[in-house]
Amino acid sequence: MSFTESSHRHIESAATESVAVEVTSLTKTFKHKLALRGVSLSVNDGEMVALVGASGSGKSTLLRNINGLQQADRGQVAVFGSLLQSDGHLHSKVRQLRSQIGFIFQQFNLVNRLSVLDNVLAGYLSQVSTGRALGRWFSQEEKLRALSALEQVGILDQAYKRASTLSGGQQQRVAIARCLMQGAKIILADEPIASLDPESARRVMEMLVQLNREWGITVITSLHQVQMVRHYFDRSVALRDGEVHFDGPTLQLDDRRLDDIYGAAAQELVVSGHGESLVR
Repeated sequence: MSFTESSHRHIESAATESVAVEVTSLTKTFKHKLALRGVSLSVNDGEMVALVGASGSGKSTLLRNINGLQQADRGQVAVFGSLLQSDGHLHSKVRQLRSQIGFIFQQFNLVNRLSVLDNVLAGYLSQVSTGRALGRWFSQEEKLRALSALEQVGILDQAYKRASTLSGGQQQRVAIARCLMQGAKIILADEPIASLDPESARRVMEMLVQLNREWGITVITSLHQVQMVRHYFDRSVALRDGEVHFDGPTLQLDDRRLDDIYGAAAQELVVSGHGESLVR
């Protein structure tokens, strides 16, 4: 059985769409400064959504609250209809809910001294006993699944190398493979291409699109490169100062609307760089 068959069933279209993530009136304060101001957001199962905004807009904070890495002061986050956190308190089953959510960090969040394969297998730790997790003991079948995940992202030949020896683009693909090993139904990606060269950025974005379209995985990605957002996402949510100022079709998030929302800061979003990889 292939990795895809054993790990995921493609989510078939249903008569009514189910909600993967529901954020309601979320408020978060850091050192007396509001990072999120009553943010509400609903993302359907199988949707791919970009969070857009200049630095300090609240994108990363929102993502970290969605999977409970941070606890909000007020408001709620529900995943597939189950509360993950409410008014600053994590649900008692938060570990089970988190197992459905893969997180891709800007700086990859790999253990550099471990092999690529071991880093991918780490995605399965939430589903094994404490003893197995502490001893990093995995069955042959689980190792084969991890190797299949690496093959899926195109770096099977790197499986036994130390993670620290890989390029930035390769390390980000290891992070994606870890999400696949986890069996994530939702992937949250926090500025996943900010540290990559344009070509690596394009490849990572295309992998996220593939996981969304072919596997039905819900993808929520924070980005500040508007060129990439316009190329890959049908829906965008623009944040400024911790508030949602736009939520709708990306086609409507044109330069005029960006200027209306961000003013002079809009220039930070419309820059050359990663967008160059889209021109062929």
